[in-house]
Amino acid sequence: MEARISFLLGVSILMLVLPGGFPTSFTFVNKCGFTVWPGILSNGGVPPLSTTGFSLQSGESKTLPAPTSWGGRFWGRTLCSEDSTGKFSCGTGDCGSDKLECAGNGAMPPATLAEFTLDGSGGLDFFDVSLVDGYNLPMMVVPQGGSGDNCTSTGCVVDLNDACPSELRVMSSDGRESVACKSACGAFNQPQYCCTGAYQTPDTCQPSMYSQIFKKACPRAYSYAYDDKTSTFTCASADYVITFCPSPNTSQKSSDAQNSPATANRSSSGDVGMVYEAGSLIQTDAAPPRMAGISAVGTVAIWWLWQFYF
Repeated sequence: MEARISFLLGVSILMLVLPGGFPTSFTFVNKCGFTVWPGILSNGGVPPLSTTGFSLQSGESKTLPAPTSWGGRFWGRTLCSEDSTGKFSCGTGDCGSDKLECAGNGAMPPATLAEFTLDGSGGLDFFDVSLVDGYNLPMMVVPQGGSGDNCTSTGCVVDLNDACPSELRVMSSDGRESVACKSACGAFNQPQYCCTGAYQTPDTCQPSMYSQIFKKACPRAYSYAYDDKTSTFTCASADYVITFCPSPNTSQKSSDAQNSPATANRSSSGDVGMVYEAGSLIQTDAAPPRMAGISAVGTVAIWWLWQFYF
């Protein structure tokens, strides 16, 4: 009996002191004044997350663990409903599954995207917020507990729907308000905007007047296909908070046509705040250290303890 107690104590200590065992976590926070339905698409060849879509009420948060080397994208769906036959659909970001879960389908443009590749080159996580497929919601990604020279927050905290050029606007079903903003590629399907054909290299595909509108409003977000230099970020051993409507002065109108400003600009953990000043996202508080767990070294150590006590 004493041996078993000693073994359990040893395992508990290892769980507290050894890093790297718990998977990366993604925490989704809804600071919009209306419900958002996050959608999730995993990259091919990687284990998926536990869900591909869910409902997030105003003020609610939800945390999902991710397996090692996971990659994929997140987005927010808005103006969603279920009809009398049970068919689920959304006004923006719809994934076409006819259900709450996206089940392997991506977002129908336009949609603001958060894209991740965990444990990539050099063991780093690579992430960005992209407006290449257009915009529908303010979104911010805040790493927590990570390290690295380029481990910083990114996103688009500005409401681009009202500022969207008329030729790019997606209007509500009653035609009274702009609910999303198309990319120039999505609106016109021209090679110079889509970076295809004769424009499929970084040298030939340059920012357009439309992508520059996105870039000026959201300087850290991808504004067109080759916007890599200022829009890709990396962290080692981080967790991530993805916030919809992160800033008090950003909103997207709800289905009843009311303005819905977010009520705070702090993450659900209360430990990280962001301020948008002069075209930049500024982190106002240090992120808390990431929870440690059982690593490969820990697994070997547990085996050794088992052999020693039994």
